[in-house]
Amino acid sequence: MTSVDVLILGASGYGGGELLRWLSSHPAVKTLRGTARSHAGKPFHAQHPNLRGLVAGTFEAAPDWAALAQSEAPVLIAALPHGEFGKQWPEIEATLKEHGLADRLTIIDLSADFRLDPAWVYGLVDWQPERMQGVRRIANPGCFATALQLALLPLAAWRPAFVAVTAATGSSGSGATPSDTTHHPTRANDFRAYKVLGHQHEAEVLRTLAAAGWEAPLSFVPQSAPMVRGIFATAQFPLPAGIDTAALKAHFEAFYQGRFFVRIVDGTPRVAATTGSAFADIAVVAKGNHGVVLVALDNLGKGMAAQAVQNLNLALGLPEWTGLRFGSGWPV
Repeated sequence: MTSVDVLILGASGYGGGELLRWLSSHPAVKTLRGTARSHAGKPFHAQHPNLRGLVAGTFEAAPDWAALAQSEAPVLIAALPHGEFGKQWPEIEATLKEHGLADRLTIIDLSADFRLDPAWVYGLVDWQPERMQGVRRIANPGCFATALQLALLPLAAWRPAFVAVTAATGSSGSGATPSDTTHHPTRANDFRAYKVLGHQHEAEVLRTLAAAGWEAPLSFVPQSAPMVRGIFATAQFPLPAGIDTAALKAHFEAFYQGRFFVRIVDGTPRVAATTGSAFADIAVVAKGNHGVVLVALDNLGKGMAAQAVQNLNLALGLPEWTGLRFGSGWPV
C-alpha cells in the first residue's frame, strides 16, 4: 500500500480535528502533521480533547515543506477559513515549485475558495468517482452542497420544472469561532431560516446539475437547527406520471449502485445514524405527481472531512472506504 504523509493546514478547527481523527487510523498514512499558529507547540488534544491518547503530535506554527518533499506520496489538506487558503495560494504555489512538490503533491481544499475554479477538480465523490483518480488539485464540496447534490443528481433524468429544498444544519457547520447568529447558546432552543434563496452553496450545486444536463430551477431555504452536528435536507419536486415510491426508490438505488457510502433507506433517514461517519442516508416518497427526497448526513463527516478522505483515497488509487469503514455510535 502507498505510504502517505499528510500535512493539515489549520488543524485546530472542527474540520482539522475530524481529519486528525480519521487519518490517525488510516492504514496508508505514515506521518500526520498539522499547523495552527495560535496553538503552536500545544498537543493536538489541547484543542481536540477526544484525541487524547489516540493522536500524538503538536500543532506547528508553519508547514515544513522540506520534510513533506521527502515523502513518497505527499498530501496537503487545507482546513483554513474561507478565503484564507486562496489568499495564500500564490505564495504556497511558488514554495511548492522550490521544493519540487508542484507536480507531486496532492492538495485537497476544504474551503469554498476553489470550488468554482476549473483548474481544480470538484470533489463530489459519489458523482462520477472516476474523475478523482490521479487528481492533484481537489476542491472539497460544501456540506449543504453535498446533501443537495446527492438528493438532486438522480432527478436530472427527468429535469423537473422546479425543485424546492429546505435543509437544516447544526451549529458546528459555522466553524469553531462563534458569532451572534451561530453561537450554540443562541440557537440551542431555537429554529430559524437564514440566507433564504441566497446561500453560497447554491452556485456549486447548480454547476454540477448543469454538467449533468439539467438547468435546475432550484429554490433553496437553509435553516439553523438546535443540534451540533448534522444536515437534514428535504427536496420536493413534480414527477412524471406513473412513478410511485417503489419506482423512485429503484431509480435512486440504480443511480447509487456501488456507492458504498450512500445508503438508500426506508421511512426517513436519521441524522444520528450518520453522525461521525462518512455515510449519507437517503429516502424517497412519491404520491401522485409529487416526489420527495430526504437526505441525512454529518456536516463534519460526509459533508467535510470524511469526504476529503474519500477524495484522498481515490486520488491515490486506494479503495475509497480505506480508513472510513465506521458507523456512528447509537444512540448518539
